[in-house]
Amino acid sequence: MKEFLLVLPVLLFSVVAHEYAHAWTAYRQGDPTAYALGRLTLNPVSHIDPFMSVLVPIGLWLLSNGAFTFGAAKPVPVEPRNFRHYRLGDIVVSSAGVVMNLLIAVLCAGVFVALGVAAPHAGMMLDVFGTLQGMAQIGIALNVLLAFFNLMPIPPLDGSHLLYHALPAKWGARYRQFGRYGFMVLMLMFMVPGLWQVLLWPVSAVTELAQSALVPFTLAAVP
Repeated sequence: MKEFLLVLPVLLFSVVAHEYAHAWTAYRQGDPTAYALGRLTLNPVSHIDPFMSVLVPIGLWLLSNGAFTFGAAKPVPVEPRNFRHYRLGDIVVSSAGVVMNLLIAVLCAGVFVALGVAAPHAGMMLDVFGTLQGMAQIGIALNVLLAFFNLMPIPPLDGSHLLYHALPAKWGARYRQFGRYGFMVLMLMFMVPGLWQVLLWPVSAVTELAQSALVPFTLAAVP
C-alpha cells in the first residue's frame, strides 16, 4: 500500500495533464467548450472521475497484487465544428494528450537524473531523494503506457481520430460508424488474456530502454 500511495498521485497528475492538453489545444484551435465548462485547468477536481480515476486504479492494483494499475480522467468535451480548420484542429487536439504524456515521461527522466546527480550532496535527505526517484520512475512507465494506449485506433481513444483522417473519405465514414461499438470492443479486449501485452509491446520496450539508460543515476533508496 505504501508504494500505491506513490503511484496514485503520479497517475492522477498524468491523466489530468492529458485532459488539460486536450482542453488547451481545443481552445487554441477555436473551440471554447472545455473552457466554458471549467476544464481548462490543472485542478484535479475538475477532471477526476470517481470510478476511472480512483476505483479502477485501486481495483487493478489489488487484483494484480501491486504489479499493475491504470486509470483515466473524465474526457474533455470538444466540438470539432468550432475549430478554425476542422481537419487540422481535430488532429492537433487528438494528438495533444499523447504528446503531453510523452513530455511528462521525458520530464520524469530528467528529474530522475537530476536527483541522482545531486544525491552526493543530499546528506540526510538521501531517503527523500530515493523516494522521489521512485515516483519519477513510476511517472516514466505510466506516461509511456498512457501515450501508447491512447494511440490505439479504437474509438473513443485519440488514435481513432488520427486514423479517421488518414483514411479515404468512404472508409473514414464507415470507420466512424464503428465508433459506437468502440467502448464495447475495449471491454472485450480487456478480457482476452495476454492480448494487451502483445498490443502494447512498445510500452515495455521503451520503458526498459529508459530504465537501462537511467541505471547509472539510480539510488539504492528507490522503492
